[in-house]
Amino acid sequence: MNSRAKLFLAAAIVAGGGAQLVAGPSGQTGLGGRADAIVDLRTVDGAASVGAVWKFANAAIVPLDFHAPGPDLKPTGVPIKTFDLVPRAGAAAFDDSSWETIEPTSLEARRTSGKLAFGWYRLKLTIPKQLGGFDTLGTTAVFEIVVDDYAEISVNGRFPVVLGGGGSFGSTIHGYNAPQRVIVGRGLKPGQTVTIAVLGINGPLSDLPPNYVWIRSATLDFYNPRRVEEARASAGTVERLDPALDAIVAPGTAIEKVASGFQFTEGPVWHPDGYLLFSDPNANTIYRLTEDGDLSVYRTKSGYTASDIAAYGQPGSNGLALDPQGRLTIDEHGNRRVTRLEKNGTLTVLADRFEGKRLNSPNDLVYRSDGALYFTDPPFGLPKFFDDPRKELPFSGVFLLKDGKLTLLTKELTGPNGLAFSPDEKFFYVDDWDEKRKVVMRYPVRPDGTVGEGTVFYDMEDAPEPEALDGLKVDTAGNLFVSGPGGLWILSAEGKHLGTIKAPELPANFAFGGDDRKTLYMTARTGVYRVRLQTSGK
Repeated sequence: MNSRAKLFLAAAIVAGGGAQLVAGPSGQTGLGGRADAIVDLRTVDGAASVGAVWKFANAAIVPLDFHAPGPDLKPTGVPIKTFDLVPRAGAAAFDDSSWETIEPTSLEARRTSGKLAFGWYRLKLTIPKQLGGFDTLGTTAVFEIVVDDYAEISVNGRFPVVLGGGGSFGSTIHGYNAPQRVIVGRGLKPGQTVTIAVLGINGPLSDLPPNYVWIRSATLDFYNPRRVEEARASAGTVERLDPALDAIVAPGTAIEKVASGFQFTEGPVWHPDGYLLFSDPNANTIYRLTEDGDLSVYRTKSGYTASDIAAYGQPGSNGLALDPQGRLTIDEHGNRRVTRLEKNGTLTVLADRFEGKRLNSPNDLVYRSDGALYFTDPPFGLPKFFDDPRKELPFSGVFLLKDGKLTLLTKELTGPNGLAFSPDEKFFYVDDWDEKRKVVMRYPVRPDGTVGEGTVFYDMEDAPEPEALDGLKVDTAGNLFVSGPGGLWILSAEGKHLGTIKAPELPANFAFGGDDRKTLYMTARTGVYRVRLQTSGK
């Protein structure tokens, strides 16, 4: 029995405490620490407080007709025999009326036939109005379970398979007898129902033990939204230079810190499945971060694997983008190329040379609506930057990749970095990481995707801070968000400086996230921050 279960043998529900919400690469995740109310689902009173009824049924392995991998790496090849697991009881509407009803106090009873064995646990919960005097309205609830030996969990029929899912959160197998925590709802309302299905698995599978499946602990943890907001709030500020900024960042808006402990965060992109992907080029890693603070490694060795990696300060991936088909496109510093991660897990090289010479170190990238890819190529990923003997191109270029053809758009900037399109895609913006020329350039876009002569859209040279320009994004109203001296500069579509978001760390880049794309996620040195906006991103 784990320590949490022991604490709540005497009482099924306890109120108090606070929430730790900042994720980090070492495995700390969002809704951890002490909850504001806990329901012990292994007790009669605890289960009754949320109307939980436990059901159980064995699962079985059955033979199945299938197909071998075809040329597309999918099951389109020759017919073969394989196996399936039945029943598939993860769906919310699955009929478990004929299943055995088990008492909450019997969850430690050994079930299944042992050895290679699987068993389903199902329960349906109803959010009460109060728990021991604690009001549940608006709270976030987390289901935590420890299954001997492994578990897979679905909530309301959803079973999100997450590449690299880890931390203490995750619906897929986390580890041997490891606690698994799954968020079952946010902004909850009394009377709301939640259906949970847990597949228990005996293990380890490679050396099956002579034991059975059983549940060590199971709780429902509630977190007060006020505590969530307080824990996330940071000491950042918003400098307001023009009243027009209020229509973009409302007065009183807080800057939240949602992840920390990285080496150097960069290149974020929001995935429509509801999570942020971002790079740590120093750590050679791509991370995945959910709105709730669940952090996991999405891709290791994200930019370089050669034996001389110790010479590189930033060998890993930098800029990330999704193509119109939702495939992740990656700027790989150490490998000096742009690649695309296919849906089947293979990697396609999109660009690595121009006119026979290797690219410098692709930095940032953006897709136009027609699928054309634009990227910047300064030498910042090379160990000695501009003086590196590995450097083959005598310039830092901005490139267009369209219909398999790589075209140089401009080489006038010393360190072309962030890039973005205006909402109507008639203009293309690029900023320059050059401490002697801190400018945002604007280029007219021709019908074929190439650009005309550029003009200086905004010059930050008079800023007292030493930093040059990095990431760049544009919202649907045409406002520019630029990583500049001292913070994130917000410029109107007409080129007026409206204000600056000053997080505790200087943001390198940012991405619009959330279902409405109104949350701006900022990758800032060792942390990831976010701020809620009035406008949305493309």
